[in-house]
Amino acid sequence: MNSSWRRIERFIESRDRTLIGWSEICESGLAPRAAVMDWLGSTVEAGTAGHDVVMSPTNSCYLDYWQSTNHAIEPPAFGADVSLAKVYSFEPVPANLAAQFQLHIVGAQGNLWTEHVPSLKDAQYMAFPRLCAIAEVAWSRKSSRGYDDFTRRLQTQFQRFDQLGVSYMSRGLAR
Repeated sequence: MNSSWRRIERFIESRDRTLIGWSEICESGLAPRAAVMDWLGSTVEAGTAGHDVVMSPTNSCYLDYWQSTNHAIEPPAFGADVSLAKVYSFEPVPANLAAQFQLHIVGAQGNLWTEHVPSLKDAQYMAFPRLCAIAEVAWSRKSSRGYDDFTRRLQTQFQRFDQLGVSYMSRGLAR
């Protein structure tokens, strides 16, 4: 870690705060108390070294990526296809992270980078219902999750979205 990062680290810690950065902060040596927003796959390395990690992999948590293979029906997007089913299948705690380090997985985050999203309506469409899937995956035990039950319960959420005027992707889901 270079001297400017050390200076920033000292400043942040002097205010009883924690330095947190995207995966790239692992490349220059992590500060002892730094946390990682992992999008590149450095979770096991960071967690094993005792650093807290917020999971945000591109293949499961990037909501600015396409939701389906039918790009003609979607707002402008970026990257690969990240369907609702793919988001729901995301497991925040990597299987190859030893049990004693799993407590360092402190959450998950869905990212919706909006440089390609032209409107709030399009941003809502990109986020929902995938954001619901991220919330359930992040906040529930794997043993209590089931995709069929989740999609059944989404029907009630769709009614709420309709009442609120929220734009959302519902194609391919029973309504």
